[in-house]
Amino acid sequence: MPRTRKPVPKAYHNLEFLSSPEARPLRILAEFFEPLKRFADNKIRGTIVFFGSSRILPEKEARAKLREVKRKVASSKRPTPSMRAQLRQAENTVAMSKYYSEAVKLAKEVTLWSKSFSNGKRFVICSGGGPGIMEAANRGAAESGGKSLGLNISLPQMAQPANPYIPPGYEFEFHYFFMRKWWFFYLARALVIFPGGYGTMDELMEVLTLCQTGKIPREFPVLLFGREYWEKVVNFDYLVEMGTISKSDLRLFRFVDSAEEALEYLKRTLPKAKEAMR
Repeated sequence: MPRTRKPVPKAYHNLEFLSSPEARPLRILAEFFEPLKRFADNKIRGTIVFFGSSRILPEKEARAKLREVKRKVASSKRPTPSMRAQLRQAENTVAMSKYYSEAVKLAKEVTLWSKSFSNGKRFVICSGGGPGIMEAANRGAAESGGKSLGLNISLPQMAQPANPYIPPGYEFEFHYFFMRKWWFFYLARALVIFPGGYGTMDELMEVLTLCQTGKIPREFPVLLFGREYWEKVVNFDYLVEMGTISKSDLRLFRFVDSAEEALEYLKRTLPKAKEAMR
C-alpha cells in the first residue's frame, strides 16, 4: 500500500522559507505593502513626525530618579567619582524632562488644530513608537482625543516596547530601518526633532540631505526643538565656515524653543501641505 503523503505547504505558507535569506525581498515588500494598506484603510494622508531620544523621561519619573541617587550619595561616607557622575546625570535627566512635557503639549495642540479642519484632511501625529519623546508625542495626541501612529523597530541589542498611547491598528513593528524611514518621510508633512542621540541625529541628517538635494520637492518644515541643545551638538555655522555646506542650507530648518512657537510656525507653513494631501 502506498503511504499517504503529507501535503507540501505552499511557498507563501512556508515560514522556514519566508525567514530565509532568499526570501528577504519578500519581507522587504511586506514592510511596504502591509503598512500601505493600513494607512489607506485608516485614511492617513499626512503626518507630523516627532523624533527625539527614547531616554528622556517625564518630569515626575526624572525627579524620582534624582531623589533615589541623592539618597544613595547621602548614605555614603565617601561618595565615589562614579556616584558623583550618577548624580550629575540624574540632574541632567530632570533638566531634559522639560522636552517630554513640551512634546506632549505640542502633539496635543497640533492634534486639536488638525481636528478642526472641515475637509477631513487631517495631520496625524507619528512617532517611533517607543518610550521617551516618542511616548510623549503619542501621549499628547491621545490626551486630545486623537489617534496617532507608532512606527516601532525590533532591535537585537535591546528591547523597545511600544508605548501604551498608540491605539490598536496604529502600531507598526518594523525589522528594516530603511523601510521604517521610508514611511516616516513619505507621509510626513513636517518634522519636529527634539534632543536625541545617534538615532535622532541619523534621522535629522537624512532628512536635511533629502531637502538639500531636492529629493523632497515640496515645502517641508523641519523644526529643531531646543536651540541650546542642537547648537552644542551640531556646529552648523562651522560647517558653513569650512565650506562643507552652503549658507543657504541653514534655511532648511528652523530652531524653536517652545510648543507655542512650534505650533505658530506649523500653522503658518502647513496650509498648502493640507490642500496637497491626496
